[in-house]
This record gives sequence, structure tokens and C-alpha cells, in this order.
Amino acid sequence: MPNVVVLDYGSGNLRSAQRAVARAGAEVTVTADLAAAASADGLVVPGVGAFAACMAGIEALRAGPVIAERVAAGRPVLGICVGMQILFEYGEEHGVVTKGLGLLPGGVTRLAARRVPHMGWNTVRTPTGSTLFAGLPTDARFYFVHSYAATDLPALTGVEALVTTAEHETPFVAAVERGPLSAAQFHPEKSADTGRVLLTNWLATL
Repeated sequence: MPNVVVLDYGSGNLRSAQRAVARAGAEVTVTADLAAAASADGLVVPGVGAFAACMAGIEALRAGPVIAERVAAGRPVLGICVGMQILFEYGEEHGVVTKGLGLLPGGVTRLAARRVPHMGWNTVRTPTGSTLFAGLPTDARFYFVHSYAATDLPALTGVEALVTTAEHETPFVAAVERGPLSAAQFHPEKSADTGRVLLTNWLATL
């Protein structure tokens, strides 16, 4: 059974992520211990709320280099919701631009939709060869709660990433798979059986 750390850097949603990953078949620890985060078979970076607040928590813990070093060494990392967003180069909220971890190209901006947040169940469009979505039907639905997203799809086309998209009036990045780095804008821990399958698929890569 793989050992997974859910990184506690002051963001919420830790326990639901812990329970979901455990149900998918891992031994899960919620901790701010960077040594544990570095050595675990898999690292989950959760996140809810504002991009800037999540980045402030990451920086206060000095967790950015640990996440980057894991990815460089080929050790799996899974970002969820704002934990996905901070993997990009920047986030812009209310006219304020905050630097992200820069592990994925492009930025995160407010959804160009008449109704935000985008809240509820939505289908996604997955690329050929996806590991995260293996075995799931094309009409599988996932649970989203967000007002911001990565929408610059061309920025990801040149970096050998598998990009899953969804639409809320306009297309946005719903998930990314790039080597050991995986990320989901939706909440797999709130997505019932489809989320469990996705987490099980991720655990199989550890």
C-alpha cells in the first residue's frame, strides 16, 4: 500500500482529501513535515479559497522547493483545486497578480462567464492516453467549485502535457498530466465513484 502525504500548509479540505485517498487504497498522513512530504510515495497538494492566500501558506512553510524537487526527481505530485492553480506561473485575482510555483506554463484568471462560481457537476473532455481518467466513461461527471481557472490552453500544448478540459460557457483546464505532475481543478474527493476511480488510477502510478 503506497504512502501518501496530504500537505498541510494552512489550506482547508485536508481531511476530506485524506479520507478519499485512503479509500482509494493508500496509507495517508496529513502533515506540514517537509521531510515526510519529500519522502512519501505520493504528495497531494490540496487548496481552497484564494490563490494568493494559498501561495502565502506555501511560502510560509517553504514547501515550494520540495514540490519542485519531487517533480524534477520524477516523484508523483497531485494538485487539487487551488492546489492545481498554484502550480501555474501566476494567478490574477481582483487585479492583483501573485506568482505561482511555475511548474506549469500560463496563468489562472477569473472565468469569463456570466455566472460564477462554476459550482456543481460537469463532464470533461479527456485526451487520448490519459492515465488519470483510464476506465472512466466519456460522460463521467466531476464536482467543481471555482471562480478562477487556467484558460490559456495553447500555453500547455508545447510542454508534452495531457490536458483535460471542461466548459463553463468557455473552455478551461480541468486537469493536467505532465510526467510525475498531475492536477485537477475539480474535487475528486467530492466526486463520488468517478473521483475514487481517478484517485485509484493516480495511486497506481506511485
